[in-house]
Amino acid sequence: MGFFDSFSTDIGIDLGTCNTLVYVRGKGIVINEPSVVAVERGTNVVVAVGSAAKQMLWKTPDNITAIRPLKDGVIADMDTTEKMIKFFIQKIIPRHRIFKPRMKIGIPSCITEVERRAVIEAALKAGAKEVDVIQESLAAAIGAKIPIHEPAGHMICDIGGGTTEISVISLNGMVVTSAIRLGGDEFDEAIMKHVRASHNLIIGQQTAEKLKIEIGNANPVEKTIGKMGISGTDSITGLPRRLEIDSVEVREALKDPVTQILDEIKSVLGSTPPELAADIVERGIVLTGGGALLKGFDKLISKETGVPVIVAEDPLNCVAVGAGEAFELYKEISSDRSIYDNLNS
Repeated sequence: MGFFDSFSTDIGIDLGTCNTLVYVRGKGIVINEPSVVAVERGTNVVVAVGSAAKQMLWKTPDNITAIRPLKDGVIADMDTTEKMIKFFIQKIIPRHRIFKPRMKIGIPSCITEVERRAVIEAALKAGAKEVDVIQESLAAAIGAKIPIHEPAGHMICDIGGGTTEISVISLNGMVVTSAIRLGGDEFDEAIMKHVRASHNLIIGQQTAEKLKIEIGNANPVEKTIGKMGISGTDSITGLPRRLEIDSVEVREALKDPVTQILDEIKSVLGSTPPELAADIVERGIVLTGGGALLKGFDKLISKETGVPVIVAEDPLNCVAVGAGEAFELYKEISSDRSIYDNLNS
């Protein structure tokens, strides 16, 4: 690290489809806000960002539009993403500061090179001095305090808002990895479709998300049945209507996306070398991301795979924390490698 780097702020970012989290080394998580920007139509002047903008989703007048600039874990609106990152960075670093921050951003492994460059470009335009990217599952593993440097297999499943990434990690690298563009957003979408198909009731994404969080459940052996009242628009009459939904029905609505994630986990396990697979059976699968909080999902995965499953201590923050801590980790790795380089020279 150069002399001027010692004055720079190291920042880890989880640029998520649903939420953006910013971690500053030495301070912890300093930003955790929805990835939403409200702008004036025509002028694109920013009206609100984050929590304030999310409250405007689907409720704005004609002259204002609320935008979610990321879809399926990647940038769908470059200009708006840049404004969002810039807003969050200016909240934590004064504008007059001379030394720009270094950023490491978690990205899904399924994105293209063009999408990867778009993430870096948006962060540079937002005011970063230098930007690097790190695959989300690797960042999540670091954030979950998994000893990835060991010569042993560690399996992590990071279920975000737009993507799910499953990886087997050993010796600081990913041996097997798979990512699918499916996450918490698809859970909400599945609930919305089910309620409309079964009850002729149109509900919004925020109502579906509330159902998922409060009474959603992935494990059919759970005996407790929760109930929740919801409001929406009758698809036949067009009039407002209330309805009571129970957790059994929500679980049924979530069956398809949950099964897709389960199948992907089984596929990765099937592609894992036997020696590393033995380690995973002993150490278990670690779940991170918002999807890890779906009740009973850990038990269902364990039941279907025969492998112990552990939900990380702070699953929502793992990617951002791991991205920020990766600066120091990779400096140590580089130092260790230089010792071997000297021995071999």
